[in-house]
Order: sequence, then C-alpha cells, then structure tokens
Amino acid sequence: MLKLPENFENYEEARREGFLKVKDLKEKGVPVVGIFCTYTPMELIHAAGAVAVSLCGTSNGPIHYAEKDLPRNLCPLIKSSYGEAASEKCPYFYFADLLVGETTCDGKKKMYEILNELKPIHVMHLPQGQEPDHAFAYWKEELVRLKEKLEEFFDVKITDEILREEIKERNRERKILMDFYELGKLNPSPISGSEINETMEALGFQFDRNAQCEFIAERTKELRNKYEKELKGSKSDKPRILVTGCPVNGVRDKILRTIEDSGASIVAFENCSGVREKIRLADEDIDPIDSLTQKYLDINCSVMTPNPRRFKDLDEMIDEYEVDAVIEIVLQACHTFNIEAHNVKQFVTEWKQKPYLYIETDYSELDVGQINTRINALLEMI
Repeated sequence: MLKLPENFENYEEARREGFLKVKDLKEKGVPVVGIFCTYTPMELIHAAGAVAVSLCGTSNGPIHYAEKDLPRNLCPLIKSSYGEAASEKCPYFYFADLLVGETTCDGKKKMYEILNELKPIHVMHLPQGQEPDHAFAYWKEELVRLKEKLEEFFDVKITDEILREEIKERNRERKILMDFYELGKLNPSPISGSEINETMEALGFQFDRNAQCEFIAERTKELRNKYEKELKGSKSDKPRILVTGCPVNGVRDKILRTIEDSGASIVAFENCSGVREKIRLADEDIDPIDSLTQKYLDINCSVMTPNPRRFKDLDEMIDEYEVDAVIEIVLQACHTFNIEAHNVKQFVTEWKQKPYLYIETDYSELDVGQINTRINALLEMI
C-alpha cells in the first residue's frame, strides 16, 4: 500500500523519500527517463521498461543557478528546471539516464540545447496545430522516432503487444485520477483544491504504479463516503473556482492557498497540472502508435494554433463543476498562454457570463500582497 503523509503536512518528507526510491530503482538496474510535459507519451516509456520522473522545476531556489546561462526575463518554470540540473542538487536529474522534452515553447526548446550538455535529451517536435491531416502524420513520426530512440538507448524491443497493454494500463490510471479530480463536482467539495494539487504532485515521488492507483482509489472512496455521510444536502456558499492556465505547482502556496484562505473553494483544474491530459482516453482498439498519436495530439495547449479544444473543455467544466468564477494563472514570459488569455477572458465573461481574473506571476514572493488584494476583490464581486 502506498504511504503518503496524512494531509501532506510532511510533503517535503515525501519528496525526500522519492529521491531514495529512485536511487533504489537505479541500483536495481531500472532505466529512468526525465520528462517535462504532458505531451510525453508515457506509454512508450513504460513499454521500454523505464520509469518516468518529472523534472519540471517548481521552486525559486534553483533559479539563480539558471540565470548564469539563461536570460532573467524567461519563464520561471524553465529557469527552475534548468537550475535544478545545473546546481547538481536534483537527484531525479542525476539518476535520469535519458531526458525527453517537447517543443512546447521557444524558451524550452532552446533551453534543451544547453541542457543536452549535461545529460542526453531526445526532443519531440510538436506540430503547430491539431486540425490538418499533416499534423497527425507529423506527430506520428515523432512518436516513432521516440520509440526507436528508447529501443536503441535501452537496448529493448517495444512490441505492439506490450504497447497495447501499456495503453490499457495508462487508461486505467487516467480513469482513477479523473475520479479523484471529479470530487470537485460535489457540492460542497469534500477536498480542497490545494490538497488535490499537492496529492497529484506527490504521486510523482512514487514509482509503484499499482500502489499509486490503489492509494488514489482509496482516498477517492474515503472522500465520497465523507460527502455522503457528512456533507450531502448542505450546499456550500463558498464561491466555486476553476483554475486554468499554466502549471501551478510552483505557486501553490501563494495563489491556491490564498484563494482558499480568502473563503473560496477551488473545485476544478483546467491546466497542465490538472485534467488537461487525463480528460480523454487513448483508443484501445486501433494500431497502438496511431492511438497514442491521436491521444497526445488531442491535448489542448496554448502552443497549438488554433486551440478550440481548450474552450470546449472550459465550457463543459464550468457547467459540470458548477463554477462561479475562473482564475487564470500564467507564468511570466509564457507568451502563448499570455496571449491566449485574451480569448479565455472573452469566452468566460461574454459566453459563460462568469467573473474572470488573470494573474501573471513567477516563483518569487514579491507579488504576494498584490495577489491577495486582487483575489479578495474578485471574491467580493461574486
């Protein structure tokens, strides 16, 4: 049974335990692949017999190491990720045999060139959009390239049979994780948005996939029982908030907790660290590479132009989660999300008739007071 700290009061302890676990895997000869984005086809990595570890930086600490090589006016996630590697203080990076990155933004793809000097990295080149037929063909070729790279690098053979089994297993995991996220549909929600986010990040410190699923399924069951016995029939008067935009793990304390401490309830995450990759399953009945090509091409992200799936997902989630307001969190210098925020605001305020707040931030504490003031002003409007 997967053990995680109750209420994640010892979150850093879980993180440190993750370092020991990945060291143990390496000593047992298990390949380790470092990843950065939800566009990574996890099924291929698992089919190669490897485990995947997220190398996305979520803290301000390593950034000064990165700024020796990277510009200061760059996305904090990119700087933090590179800084973790350059500082030689990240065990996940140290134990990774191979890195896999995607060209989700110009900053990342150029950072990968420098990162390649520290650790071998395979870069997957995303198409510019999702709709044209050539996007499918282009992205399929990138998946084939990754498959061949994993086979060569780890001296393994990824068969269609193995890949089909991994697709089924990953779909099972997605369903379990979506059940957990959908606790937010209950009113009142039996879990805070901060706990949802922290739980999902902490799962990245574990590498026993069955134990992960067992833990999440049990936690979901426990919270649904709590709702049925203690909360059902007593709707909350707290404003129900949907968070969208960039990954929020690095700003959990200063934004997510502020939203909830100010009297609101975060019930939905339509972002990279939320349901974005999990909301659609891979087709289990077609050629496995075609299935994964379509599955990962369908992920909505502002890097795609146009990006209609995001607005479809927002439309459905605002209704299904009974959302009162939308808060978009964009990391500084994330140009695609920064620009697409214009359309998101228009969609939320004009089409869905909901209040909308845009917050652009980094991993520092310099804007804590301003963020607190703006969040409270939004909640007073509801």
